[in-house]
Amino acid sequence: MARSRRHNPNAVSPWPFVGMAGMACAFFLYAASGLLAPWWAVVALLVLWVVLLVVATRWWTPHPKRVPFVALFAVAFWFAAMNAGGAWLGWTA
Repeated sequence: MARSRRHNPNAVSPWPFVGMAGMACAFFLYAASGLLAPWWAVVALLVLWVVLLVVATRWWTPHPKRVPFVALFAVAFWFAAMNAGGAWLGWTA
């Protein structure tokens, strides 16, 4: 006979913490973009990172499982922006 699990309403989800750790990692990528990108692109990227941080913070309680996906999007967008800037705008070190 299978035992049923009881749902603990006071349990804390680990997913927002994972997502915020990912956002911290993404911040270092965005901040170090000045090694390849011009200053105006770094400012735009950091503004985007702040917007994503606000979204992740607002989703902390109502949607805790979505927060890591915000961090994954932040890293994927940074990677795409750096590659696009290097290929089409000539950003080089």
